[in-house]
Amino acid sequence: MRKTLLLILLLCSITSFSQTKKDTTSSIKLDAILISTQRFAKPKRKVTQQVESISKIEMETGNFQTSPDVLANSGILAVQKSQQGGGSPNIRGFEASRILLVVDGIRMNNLIYRAGHLQNSITVDKNILESIDVLFGPSSTIFGSDALGGAIYFQTRDPKLLSESNGKKLTGNFISNYSSSNNGFLGHLDLNYATEKWASLTSFSYNDYGDLKMGKRKNGSNDFFGERPTFVQTNNGVDEVVLNDSRYVQKFSGYKQYDFLQKIIYQQNENTEHSLNFQYSNSSDVPRYDRLTDLTSKGKLKFATWNYGPQKRLLSAYKLSQKKVFLNSDLNLTASYQNIEESRINRNFGNPNQSSRVDNVSVFAINADFRTKIGKGDFIYGADIYYDDLNSTGVKKNIVTYAETVTDSRYPDGKNNTFRAEGFISYSNDITKTASYNASARAGYTTLNSEIATNFLKLPYTTMSQESLIYSGAVGIVNNASKNSKIAFNLASGFRVPNIDDLAKIFDSSAGTLIVPNKNIKPEKSVTADLSITLWKGKQFQLENVFYYTRLYDAIIISPYLLNGQSSIIYEGENSLIYANQNQGNGAISGISSTVKSYITKSLLLYGTFNFTHGRVQHDNEKEPLDHIAPYYGKAGLKYESDLLNLDLYMLYNDKKKLSEYSPSGEDNLKYAPIGGTLSWQTYNLKATLLLSNQYTFFSGIENILDIQYRTFASGINASGRNIFLGGKYQF
Repeated sequence: MRKTLLLILLLCSITSFSQTKKDTTSSIKLDAILISTQRFAKPKRKVTQQVESISKIEMETGNFQTSPDVLANSGILAVQKSQQGGGSPNIRGFEASRILLVVDGIRMNNLIYRAGHLQNSITVDKNILESIDVLFGPSSTIFGSDALGGAIYFQTRDPKLLSESNGKKLTGNFISNYSSSNNGFLGHLDLNYATEKWASLTSFSYNDYGDLKMGKRKNGSNDFFGERPTFVQTNNGVDEVVLNDSRYVQKFSGYKQYDFLQKIIYQQNENTEHSLNFQYSNSSDVPRYDRLTDLTSKGKLKFATWNYGPQKRLLSAYKLSQKKVFLNSDLNLTASYQNIEESRINRNFGNPNQSSRVDNVSVFAINADFRTKIGKGDFIYGADIYYDDLNSTGVKKNIVTYAETVTDSRYPDGKNNTFRAEGFISYSNDITKTASYNASARAGYTTLNSEIATNFLKLPYTTMSQESLIYSGAVGIVNNASKNSKIAFNLASGFRVPNIDDLAKIFDSSAGTLIVPNKNIKPEKSVTADLSITLWKGKQFQLENVFYYTRLYDAIIISPYLLNGQSSIIYEGENSLIYANQNQGNGAISGISSTVKSYITKSLLLYGTFNFTHGRVQHDNEKEPLDHIAPYYGKAGLKYESDLLNLDLYMLYNDKKKLSEYSPSGEDNLKYAPIGGTLSWQTYNLKATLLLSNQYTFFSGIENILDIQYRTFASGINASGRNIFLGGKYQF
């Protein structure tokens, strides 16, 4: 595998530097790319932090089913899945609440984002995205808490005024496709209505995914793994184990989802713009597939039901953009409200009592960004204020008698809230004609309050509260020494303030293990240094290598814990060892990521990515593997582009992960991996886009052509087998 990757890199270098300069139709455009993830737009050449972008065209031609699937197929980060309806991105060994999800400049992370595996990116409709930008390394000075490993910035499309829509008042797109591996169907419609002063964009998507079929062929010489020979079926309140008609069909992995977006902009004058943004995502019950395959100590299926209830996300926001309002500063002011509902529904086999735990989160936020000039440099400053509120309930229902009783909730069932008020500054300027620098800082104050109204576990306390002063900083320098090179160095710190999930969660993370509250934890922090070296030749070749090293302090890790002097407790009828989140020493993460793109001819692009991460944490005078450290992975492909036809033949690859490299915390889900750990795998994929006219586009392709059976690192469900998809887009 390593020899293959080196050959690709070498071939790209040879083919690019041996060719003459051409005026390519599709090219590597460094100067044209603007990064909006720095609070205000900024040329990519002057950004010291590593940022990778996925465009709307790449998402459309790739014909991916969900936003996590877009990320998983990019080759620039890893994605974990516990069920088909999910996807937890991993950036440089950080995952879930240690990376930040942002949509249209608004934080998605809230007070119940967990540190394990997080599936919330599924609620962002990829059909209405303009781009996805991935920020690598600490981004706390830009966005605040949680961005230890980086941030993923989802930018939805904006309405277009009449001047931007070629004089057409009504424009839109209709997209539909079908996928064979899960009988998946997508229908999407968006409409843009434009006038000279205001515009409206309306979008609706509906997705219906059936049970996912895994690959039927062995992964090399490895044994078959993850097949589904039986499943539980319930009739008239009686559970029975049923033989699966096809052991390759992952029974009870399907789900449905719909997404709605409404945006309105009003251009008051050349200096003032108002915008409204409304988003709503909802789903059917989403089966937690990995839990449905859990076995008891006697080797029988443990659960009859284990679902995430409908995943609901509502966002409403108002934004004011105005030039020259204060000290000659441009202003972006956003006031937003989010409501998120998550629920967990589970019932043991043969037990008529079904537990439902519902968590409802409200998030209120005000964000103010200002930009002005100090001398010749750009000065950005502002403030962020957030208030999160949680209502957590638990109900146990008998599916035969329908009798209901109150049971323990996932989080304390009293008052739960967090408050954050933070300010930030950033300054960037040129040192010479080719070199520039930037420096930024953030500081603030946070509070957390949690109240246990019903003390089911008889904890020695019923209230928890914390106050924290937080701070972070970053400094970077970039030198474009010539037209063909760029060197950037960045040093940044990040922080993550413990939330309700960290302090107060009550959860059976696996069979015989119970996580209980611990109010004595403090923020975890990171410091990262990275060096990027980029070489290119005109618009035809680019090679970027980024080397990084991160120190993690006061790492929050799930470890054995004593509750009332006891190390175990009877929970849900089972004797469970007690664990809790605790600050357990310091960690170190290092790695390299490489990206290469080279046009062999005007229409033929050779490209590849490579990512390697190594992580360790030290506590109790011992070094252990950090969790969430994926084995090396990447993507290599050959793409043909013309005005009529685009073809993309590519390989996704992943190395194996040995048992010795798994974290003892359990977050790497060794129990759902093959014996011996994660296996290496490669899939081959071919995708085609046919552009018949400015109105009609057709998509077709085959994923996992060899129908290989495999499971991605830390996942609890097998990946798709051979998938044939067909789709089309009508633009009017």
